Parts: sequence; structure tokens; C-alpha cells
Amino acid sequence: MNRSGTRITVAALAAVTSMAAAPAAMAAPAMAAPATAVAGARGAALDGVWQTDGYSTIITVQGDRLRYFDTTAISCQAGVISAGRRGAQGAFVADDGSRQMTIELQGRQRARLRYVGAVGEIGLRRLPALPARCSVKAPAADPVTVFDVFWTTFAENYPFFATKGVDWQAVRDRYRPRVGPKTTDAELFGVLRDILRELGDAHTALRAGKDEFARPLRPGTRPLDGLPAFMALNKRVLDLVERHDVKKPLTTWGRGVIGYADLPGGFGYLRLAAFDGYADGGFAANAAELDRALDEIFTPARTSRLKGLVLDVRLNFGGYDALGVQLASRLTGRPYAAYAKQARNDAFDPTRFTRALPTWVRPAAGSRYTGPIALLTSPLTISAGETFSQAMTARTPAPRRIGDATQGAFSDFLWRALPNGWTFALPNERFLTRQGTSFDVTGIPPQDRIAETLSDEELAAGRDAAFDRALAYLRTAGRSGR
Repeated sequence: MNRSGTRITVAALAAVTSMAAAPAAMAAPAMAAPATAVAGARGAALDGVWQTDGYSTIITVQGDRLRYFDTTAISCQAGVISAGRRGAQGAFVADDGSRQMTIELQGRQRARLRYVGAVGEIGLRRLPALPARCSVKAPAADPVTVFDVFWTTFAENYPFFATKGVDWQAVRDRYRPRVGPKTTDAELFGVLRDILRELGDAHTALRAGKDEFARPLRPGTRPLDGLPAFMALNKRVLDLVERHDVKKPLTTWGRGVIGYADLPGGFGYLRLAAFDGYADGGFAANAAELDRALDEIFTPARTSRLKGLVLDVRLNFGGYDALGVQLASRLTGRPYAAYAKQARNDAFDPTRFTRALPTWVRPAAGSRYTGPIALLTSPLTISAGETFSQAMTARTPAPRRIGDATQGAFSDFLWRALPNGWTFALPNERFLTRQGTSFDVTGIPPQDRIAETLSDEELAAGRDAAFDRALAYLRTAGRSGR
């Protein structure tokens, strides 16, 4: 399960009970248990051992403590103990060090887990006890064991081998002979890194102390090795936008991650370089800053005169999926299903998934823009940038997609620990359209493909063909009344 970033708090609901006065001839009814006692009883009922539906994780709850166990058929790796508290109706609220979560009971044997800032939920099933392999001391962290746990975790959770044309058993046969009892840490890191490079999946990662390998983008994508490279490209793209597209500095919010400008002819330009990083303080602070920006952008005066909007997520490395839904709610006048999310849940069959849970976009209160949109995307539209783009494809009227296909990495990160203390991540989820289509791996295709989108040649020449195409579309859409 995604334990890499912040994700969804469940709203607290107060239990309200009422009782009519009993007729005098009737015996007085027994008093209902106080609400605090009921909540306490429900909270105590959460204590125990829980198996996730998908995610290959076991969770134990005891009092105010929670612990993860990352499992495979050959391993059970205990995680750190997180402190929590009992919330409304006995819910368990905890912070695992990277984000807040809430667990709610759903009957005696079922519960659900939600993360702040994520969409959907994770089903939990009660177990009578921890499996035996989780109750014994873990085996020695020799290089071969580390390799086997790494390979097996992918074998049991990764959904996209067939889509990528990867024979995972052949990968094992090719790389495992390179690992033995005397393999050094540097050599082992190189083997695991090379395997991730073969997958070319932007939602895989490997961390070993100061060494880190992450975001091996799909073949053909502009290489961006780390945050400095991303920031340098972002500066070049912003310069192009301000010089060529809007011909003035953008008005910005959220530390410059969100930018807007009015364009001649009654059009607007909105750019988001991420769905995160707007403010310190986790999801709530980011959501508040996004709301502040959107309140100032989509004023009643502006939305009444806006004829079309260029929405630019060509360089968007993701963040909180829920912030994408929050933005989409400012761009619709009617509720609609954005997409459905599900996780692989069979260790032996990569075609079996949990029930697909829909995520809904509901119109936000206050002023909204509901007219034509030109959506600019590229292979550097990744993760929450893609789930937002997928949510927009279900909007009415649907935006015109212009640029190039998105990266194809929608799933949350499933972070796991290795026996030697290293950590790694992989995707285990897919996002479906209302028609049951998944754009994982392939990315969301544009309707108007601009092959040179954000290329070095285009940036150097000061051209932005995708933006020019977007304006031409909006002018046409405005005349046709779409």
C-alpha cells in the first residue's frame, strides 16, 4: 500500500440517538450505553490482525499502536510501530511517518483503510492470528535472500508484465546468477537497479542509504535524473510559456507551482507543475493553498466572461490524487465518475484485481468554470498528473487533449522493506475509465499529437506548437458553442 506520501481523512460523524417518553404503564427501558462507551467498544473491536485485500500487507492494531508486516510467500518483514488514537465511532487514526490514515470497522470481520490525500480505500479482513512466518525471527539478510524477496514481491504484486512484454521468470533466470553470498552491497544495488531499468516504470524506486534510484521513465521519455534536472526543465518551460504563450509573467500561488494568466480574446491559461509542494504541513495545507488559488482564479466575474481555458499539465510529476479531484470539481457543473481504482490481489494470477471503486467529482461550492478546455499533456505528465487528466476525460464537455501521451504511471507507490534494511517501491494498482479501459503503461493518448512537445529543439527555438493548437481549438469551440 502507498506509504510514500500524504493521503484521506475520514470525516468524524457524531452518533445522535433519541428516545420517546415511555407510557406510564410501561416499564422504563434500559438506558442506552453512553456514546463514549459505544465508541470505546468499537475501537476495542478493531484490535487484532488484519489482512489487506491486495497489497500483500498484514496490519496489527493493539490499543494505540499499529504495525505493518510486508509479506510474500517466502517472507514477512515487520515494520516500525506507529502511534495512533481512537477517533469518532471507534475509528483508529494514525500517522505512519509519511501520512495519516484512518481504519474503520465494517462488521466484526471487515474493516477499511483510507489514506489522507489518496482516492479509494483498502479493504481489510480479520485474521485469527499472525501467520507463523511473521512470528519468528527473520532470516539473515544475505544478498541472495534480498534478491529473492525483491523478485517475489514484484511477481506477486506487479500488474503490468504482460502489457510491457516482460517475462519475469526470465528476468530472474538472467539476474540471479549474478548474486551470491559474497556479493557486495554496491553490486547488489546495481543488479536490482538494472532490473528496474528493464521495467522502465516511473513508479518503481530503490533506496539504500544515500544511494537511490527512482523514476526510470519509459523508453523514449526525456531523461530527468533527479530533482535538479526537473527544476531546470521547469524553469525552461516556464520561460517559454511566459515569453511565447502568455507574453507576461504568470500570477502564481503555491510557491510558484500553480500559475495563471488571462489571454486576449477572453481565454485563460492555467498551469500546474505538480499536485503537491504548495505549502508545508501535508495534505490539508496543500488543499487549502489550492483552494485559495482557485478562489482567486475562478472568480464570478472571470468565469462569466471566460470563453475557453488552456489547462497545462505537460510537466507535472504528480502528488496527491485528491488534489486533482479538487481541481476537477471547479471545472464541472454536474457530478460524474472520474475513474475507478483497483489493486492486484492474487499472487499467482496478475489478471485478478480487487473490486473497482469509483472516484466521483462533485461540483464545488461557489464559482466554477464549465466551458471548453484544451488539456496539454506530455510523457512528463506523471502519477497524479495522469489521474487528474483521466478525470478530465470523463468531464462534459470533454477537453481536447493536445500534446503527447502521458507517462502511464497511475498507481500509488507500494513501498516495501528488504531484509537488509533497503526499501523499494512498485505499482500494484490500475485506474479504469467508465468503459473499463486502463491507460497504465501506455499513457492517455492525445487527440492532437504534437511530437515536438517540450523538446529541446522547440524550447531553444521559442516555439510552443501545442499551445498554439490549443488556442486554435478554443476559438473554434467558442464559435460552435461547445
